[in-house]
Amino acid sequence: MSDGGYRFGPRGLRRGAALTLVFGCALATAAATGTLPQDDPAAGSGARTRSVASTAAPVDREEIEDAAADAQADGKSVKDAAEEVVSRSGDRWGAVYDEREYEEFEQALDGAYTGVGLSARRTDGGAVSVSRVQPGGPADRAGIRAGDLLDTLDGRRVGKRPVAEVVASLRGDGTQAAEGSRVELGLVRDGRSWTRTLERVRLTTDAVTVRRIGAGPSSAVLIKVAAFTKGAGAEVRDAVRDAPGDAGILLDLRANSGGLVAEAVVAASAFLDGGLVATYDVRGEEQALYADAGGDTDRPVVVLVDGGTMSAAELLTGALQDRGRAVTVGSPTFGKGSVQMPSELPGGSVAELTVGHYRTPGGRSVDGRGITPDLVVRERAQQRAETVLSGLGGGS
Repeated sequence: MSDGGYRFGPRGLRRGAALTLVFGCALATAAATGTLPQDDPAAGSGARTRSVASTAAPVDREEIEDAAADAQADGKSVKDAAEEVVSRSGDRWGAVYDEREYEEFEQALDGAYTGVGLSARRTDGGAVSVSRVQPGGPADRAGIRAGDLLDTLDGRRVGKRPVAEVVASLRGDGTQAAEGSRVELGLVRDGRSWTRTLERVRLTTDAVTVRRIGAGPSSAVLIKVAAFTKGAGAEVRDAVRDAPGDAGILLDLRANSGGLVAEAVVAASAFLDGGLVATYDVRGEEQALYADAGGDTDRPVVVLVDGGTMSAAELLTGALQDRGRAVTVGSPTFGKGSVQMPSELPGGSVAELTVGHYRTPGGRSVDGRGITPDLVVRERAQQRAETVLSGLGGGS
């Protein structure tokens, strides 16, 4: 999502006003956030504004900045002071990053991060499980697999801890643990418990993978998007353009915890010929995100989602569903779509508080609700999705 008035990426925060759609973070590798900073002429998809009644509570940025300034003057932790204000605000998605964490955050949006190479999600039973293991990473080399339950981290029970907190512990946030540091994971698989000590390393993400489903000339194309990091939208667009003319697309957004909203809009543009992708409100002003013209509107598309589909991935899912461009299959999505405004604090910390929410083209709010697929399937979801795609004439 870009236009003459928008630049995307958290680096814009250090150059002036910035608006962030904070999208998600079950990635044990890094936080995934979509940013909408202003003033870059090199954009593509459109963003337009109009005034509406804001549904978000006022954000007292001055209180955070004052608390941070007082803490710095008293020789106390700026981050701790800001976190106290965020906690009192009751903002579910509010966050404070110190300078090192925010640097990691920026690198994550470029597809690089320090971590152990796994993603985590909350199961229906309330446990935290491994949703994805990055091939070749520390978790993969240690034999950890998707579906394993995370029981302890460094000897502390995971229990009902928020997934975001578990993710932060895996990355070493808050403890200044960096590349080369170690974390002990207690895991459970099929009733058997064991521990593994992993070393955090520098990793790069393979955000988009593409393969054919079947060997026939008209077999469908599977596009798996793990996260909307920088360049992911263009990779989706190129994969659609390179697909054989009679091949359908299975767009797999399962366990996609979000990313740059700009990239999600570029991905939407691969399937739409312009038109509305989403709207979001900030302090009483509604802004609309539009797809580029010229996308492929003919080939059959099925979108595969689950409870780990979050934020920017939900934005894309909602756009294709509301626009009638795809059939969605799987289980209900996570339900996160909050707009946050970041503020730089003394010492380089960054505080973010929610100021609004985004909506699908049909006006649906995703935050706290998620998206219900057209076909709800909890077992063998990919097999069912392939059957649906075949029925739409998209190959097998």
